[in-house]
Parts: sequence; structure tokens; C-alpha cells
Amino acid sequence: MENLNTEPKAFRSVNERAYRKELIRKAIHFCSISIPLLYLVTTKTVALSILIPLTVGFIVIDIARYYFPPLGKIFYKVFGSLLRKHESDSRQKKLNGATYVLIAATISVAVFPKLIAVTAFIILIISDMMSALVGKRFGRHKFFDKSLEGSIAFFLSATIVVLATPKIAYLPGEYAIGFFSAAIGALVEALPIGIDDNITIPLCVGSVMWVAYNLFYPAMNIYQFG
Repeated sequence: MENLNTEPKAFRSVNERAYRKELIRKAIHFCSISIPLLYLVTTKTVALSILIPLTVGFIVIDIARYYFPPLGKIFYKVFGSLLRKHESDSRQKKLNGATYVLIAATISVAVFPKLIAVTAFIILIISDMMSALVGKRFGRHKFFDKSLEGSIAFFLSATIVVLATPKIAYLPGEYAIGFFSAAIGALVEALPIGIDDNITIPLCVGSVMWVAYNLFYPAMNIYQFG
């Protein structure tokens, strides 16, 4: 029987290796869900006392690897296979995704009410992961800088997060705010903004939620949980 898959075998092999590498990256990315879950059961002060020194340490190491070859050699030996091309470009000297995740977590916890920070950050972890895995495997239609399939996966998974995370009064409007913020997150993730989406997604989702709560529920205590 004729093989209907006309994609060259070597090309499929490269794609499979790249997808497996993406799976590993996203598995590590998923571990970051411990940040919002920890914040749910602790205070802002405790969360920041952990996040700030951790974030500073990651930033220092991430920058130092470009300027101190012995450190860079160890860093690339351990993490090199997981880095994207732009994350190891010595000319651009960009931070890696894990560092951006910690920066975003620190800012989110410091700035947003707990309810919003937790929701926005879980959307980053779950929906960014789903967008990447679905988009790379099934993406066929371009949507800005990503695929339409990946963006749909982002939005659908984000709506599940909105349904699952705590609300203040569990009013229908609170869910509507969450769904609208999820749509904004999917759009921001797809746009070629030039800023790492580990930063843009939680900060944009959180900001939209915060503004919407203040507009539509001005008397509601959005700091009820912290």
C-alpha cells in the first residue's frame, strides 16, 4: 500500500526531536504551578520572601553566564539542551524563560490582589503550555505570530482555569471577567510583541482582571483573600 505521508522521513525525525524537547521544557515549566499554589495557602509577605531572593539569584546567574566563561560552561552543560536559540545568543544576552517566569511571579504577587495573581499565573503555566504543545503538533493556520490551533488551546484551557480558581462572590460577572481576560491572554500570547510571554501573559491578564473588577464591581473587596 502506498505511504500517504509525503513528509520526508529525516524532516519528521527532526520535528519529533524538537517536539520531545518542547515536552521536556513544558514539563519543567509546569513545575512552576507550585508558585501560585503555594501563594494560595500563604501570605504575600511569605511568598515574596521566597520569590525575591530566588528571582534575584536566577537573574544574577543568567546574566553572569554571558560574562564568566567557567560559569557559562557549567550552565550550558546542564541546561543548554533546553534553551531556545535566542536564550543562548551571546550577542543579545537575553534571560531564559525560567528567569522570566520568576520575575513575572514576583511582580504579580507584589502588585495584584491574591485572587487575580493566582488566576493570571495559573493561566500562564497551563495555557502557555497547552498553546505550545497543541500549536507545534497540530498548528496549520497562522494567527499573528503563532497558530490558530495553539491560540484556541490557550483560550479553552484558560477558561477551565477561570472555572476552577477561587472567586470572591462567585457571581456570573466574575466568570465573564475571567473569560474576557483569558481571551486577552490568548491574543497577547499570539502577538509578535517582542517581550517574553512569560512576562506579558500574567501581567496583561492580571491587569485586565483588576481593571474589570474595579469597573464592574467597585464595591467588592478584591483584597478579600490578600
